[in-house]
Amino acid sequence: MNVAVIGTGYVGLVSGACFADVGHSVICVDNNDSKVKMLRDGIIPIYEPGLERIVKENCARKKLEFTSDIEKAVAQSDVCFIAVGTPMGENGSADLQYVLDVAKSIGRCMDHYICIVDKSTVPVGTFKEVRRVVQQELDKRGSDVTFDVVSNPEFLKEGSAVNDFKNPDRVVVGADSDRAIEVMKELYKSCLNGEEHRFVLMDIASAEMTKYAANCMLATKISFINEIANICEYVGADVNAVRRGIGSDSRIGYAFINPGCGYGGSCFPKDVQALIRTSKNFGYEPRLLSAVESVNETQKLVLADRVFNLYGNDLSGLTFAVWGLAFKPNTDDMRCAASITVIEELTAKGAAVRAYDPKAMNEAKSFYLKDNGAVKYCEDKYSCLDGADALLVITEWAEFEKPDFNIIKQKLASPVIIDGRNIYNAEKIKEFGIRYYQIGVTNQ
Repeated sequence: MNVAVIGTGYVGLVSGACFADVGHSVICVDNNDSKVKMLRDGIIPIYEPGLERIVKENCARKKLEFTSDIEKAVAQSDVCFIAVGTPMGENGSADLQYVLDVAKSIGRCMDHYICIVDKSTVPVGTFKEVRRVVQQELDKRGSDVTFDVVSNPEFLKEGSAVNDFKNPDRVVVGADSDRAIEVMKELYKSCLNGEEHRFVLMDIASAEMTKYAANCMLATKISFINEIANICEYVGADVNAVRRGIGSDSRIGYAFINPGCGYGGSCFPKDVQALIRTSKNFGYEPRLLSAVESVNETQKLVLADRVFNLYGNDLSGLTFAVWGLAFKPNTDDMRCAASITVIEELTAKGAAVRAYDPKAMNEAKSFYLKDNGAVKYCEDKYSCLDGADALLVITEWAEFEKPDFNIIKQKLASPVIIDGRNIYNAEKIKEFGIRYYQIGVTNQ
């Protein structure tokens, strides 16, 4: 099929490249000319394992191209995906400006039937607005071209997005016409490998809601285990043991119940707040979701509070090594990352920070944590330890999981590790004479 993907952010770029890789002809559109040129040159603006390879391979096969010409893309496509951002507005609601701008552009230039697919995360009922805007543009031109609007939310995990797309556990489609349903089945046929039960069909509003419900459920699990971790510290329990005890229950499972210093990224914070705002707009007070958000914001302060408890509120003259800046491993994404909150809290109290992350340091330097004297970026995980008063682990990258603790002890001015992801064995670390502090564990 001929597919246009409008928006080359994380979702749009991964989706376009993967559709091309399974055999469709894809044209990706972005209104940023410099970004389009960069993508044409094979330069990928985000880090995602496997993405660079399939972009380059499919550009070489002429199955994937990049343009800033939306009219060209619409003219040659049977399916148009809207994959632009829906940033959080000042009141917490999703900003639909870019989605509706794309819908307007499609309506202005389409001259044949097109299945318009909303891939962006949008509030329930957005499909009606997209349909209205497109039809309004068609009416202005006196065009009788027909179209369908479909909701096809994404469930990609940063760090494994290529595999998630090509081997999905489900493809959720909200559609209200047989023609659109057949288009979507054909589009995803190669990804489903004959397992039709993974094609989950529903009404459009329910598909839009499914995206929010999924992310809010996962965010709830994270905030829940962090709440339990905080209680554990008060009552003398070990959250690591508690996690094993509850995770072995098949109704609960181990996924998303890792205690830590809070969730981040582009989805969970934005989507929880957007659903809170949507609920309130309809007169419903979402008390559980509000608590999920509140717990998470507080949890991002846990590591900094641990430092203050150990060293006092005046950190002048102290240096802290930080391992991990990205909000999770296998990505360079720092949106709403716990590292930002932690480092800003420490430097505000006079501390110096030496940081290392395998992929996110350029993001940090450019946008989030400028190298301003208080924050220095190091070439590897061990060099940032030199003379530091403690090591803070914030992101659970694989390369941090089995370090040489003798080197850590040798390089630190004092042998202290404050672990924001509980990735080490406490008893083993004690053998090296290192003071080790975890989330949700007392008597440390």
